[in-house]
Formats: sequence, structure tokens, C-alpha cells
Amino acid sequence: MIPAEADFLRAVELLRSGELVAFPTETVYGLGADAANVEAVARIFAAKGRPADHPLIVHVSGDNAVDRWAEQVPGFAWELMEAFWPGPLTLILKKQAWVSSTVTGGQDTVGLRVPGHPVALELLRRFAADGGPGGIAAPSANRFGRISPTTADHVREELGDRAAMILDGGPCTVGIESTIVDCSRGAPIILRPGHISAAHLEAVTGIQPQLEAAAGTPRVSGSLEAHYAPQTHMRMVAGERLLDFLNAQEQQGTRCGIIGQSQPPLAGMLHLWRFLSLDPVAFAHDVYAALREMDHAGVDLIVVEAPPDRPEWVAVTDRLRRAAGGSGGA
Repeated sequence: MIPAEADFLRAVELLRSGELVAFPTETVYGLGADAANVEAVARIFAAKGRPADHPLIVHVSGDNAVDRWAEQVPGFAWELMEAFWPGPLTLILKKQAWVSSTVTGGQDTVGLRVPGHPVALELLRRFAADGGPGGIAAPSANRFGRISPTTADHVREELGDRAAMILDGGPCTVGIESTIVDCSRGAPIILRPGHISAAHLEAVTGIQPQLEAAAGTPRVSGSLEAHYAPQTHMRMVAGERLLDFLNAQEQQGTRCGIIGQSQPPLAGMLHLWRFLSLDPVAFAHDVYAALREMDHAGVDLIVVEAPPDRPEWVAVTDRLRRAAGGSGGA
């Protein structure tokens, strides 16, 4: 789904005038502002209710823009760009001196990404056409800490008229946020897992990345213990315990919304059920929409069958654990 020419023209005009524009990426919808305009960037924080020390990712149209925003870029970072851009990978790099601390959360690093979505890329290409820095700062287009939006309707539900415009590019294809890799400290460190795994990174660089942030590593989006959260309370329960848990909840009169992979619903249960794929990529594509659906269903508790404890499920498990931690307004 590609917006009309007039929509792209209006979106670029709004961004250049300091307004907020929501747009699709392959991961989730972003709430964008001109990353070189401090006042515009501040509007993102106000619209989302986002803490000022929580840095933003700057989206650019290609790796030819990296040197405008970053310095001291290591060789392995260029290798990762060549392999995975455009795509769901954000690189944390030493920032150029001019880059505003409003964007970086007061840190000496900046997160850069080239999104792998045709609408986002066309918007970025047009926005950079006037010869300026051409970066669009864009966190997820939702209220801070809540379920990330994967359709334009989700953005409208979350933000209402706080975005001057929403570019509708259809549903996001990946469905969870990008992998974030810190490249500012001499070796790759994964600060947020995502669609691009540690094995993918190592295959390109020959360096086994650390999987946890070391002390003093940069703050990044989605790193809080409570994030991506529904307003309804949520629990993760292992598959082998799921039916016993649900029976106990039913006896207490608790109506659950279950997002499961393996256990079939039992006849007569008052709970709602939603089955997602056993494939981690397909599960990631659907999980935020499923959480949002259950959040609107009027259940007392959202119960998610815990994913398998395997490397390919690390990113999904990370999102679910944080969602449970922030659920119910916790």
C-alpha cells in the first residue's frame, strides 16, 4: 500500500515546518519529526509522554548519510550496514558534535537506522532532497510504554490528533522493533534483540556480539523493564502449566484472554482464545495486534503461553516479558 503523491508532498511539508508525521516502517509505525529541529523533536516527547532522557532513533535514507550524524564509525559497523540496511537494525554510534542532546537523551551517541519499508524510504528520500541532514527522529507512534502500533488504525487509537498526519502504508511486515547494536565501544553489543539475531550479526562481522548491555552502555529505546504493555494485567505462563492455571482462574471467576501456540481451548471455558504461529517470525508479526485485541476484549487477565526457550525466540520473549512488567498500569 503506497500513499498518493499528494500525501508524500504534504508529509514532507509538515516535517519541514516542524510538525509530527506518523509513518510505517517494516517493524512498527513511527512518530516522526525533523531530527535537526530541536523544537520539533520536543513535540515527540510531549505527544508520547516520553521521558526526556530516553533517546530517539534517527532514520536516514541510506548509509551515505551516516557521516553527517556520526563520527569514528568502526569497520564492523559499516559491514553491518552493508549487510542489513535497509532493514530492522539500529546502530549506536558516536554522534557528531552538532547533533542535539534532545535527540540523544543527553548521551554522546546517536542511534541510526535505514528502514526497510518502501513508504518510509520514499519519505526519507524526499525529506533529504533539499540537501539538509535529512534525518527523521521516530520512536514508535504510541503512548510511552504501551503496545507498539503495527497499523495506521493503531496509531489513530493511540495518538488521536497528536500527529499532524498519518501516512498509511498498510500493516507492518516484521511487527516488532529493530535490533539495536552498540557500535561505539570497540565491539558489537546487542542492547535490544530483534528480527536480526546474534547469529546473523556474527556471520557478517566474525565477532560474537555480547547479548546483554554492560554497565555504562548507552540508554536505548525499549530497554525499560516495563514496556510494550497492555492496560489489562498480563501474565506469561509455561505451556505445560497453562491449562491448570486457566482452570484455577476460572474457579476464581477470572475471565482470561489467552494468546497461545500449542494448548487447544477446552469446551465450556469462559476464556477467550487467540492462537499464533509456532514460527517465531510469524508470531512476532502478529503479537502486538493480538495483545491489542485482548486489551479491548474486556477480559480480566491476558495470559500468554510462554515461547520456547530457544535463541530464535529471544526477541519475542523480551517484548512479552517487558509487556507483562508494565501491564495494568504497573
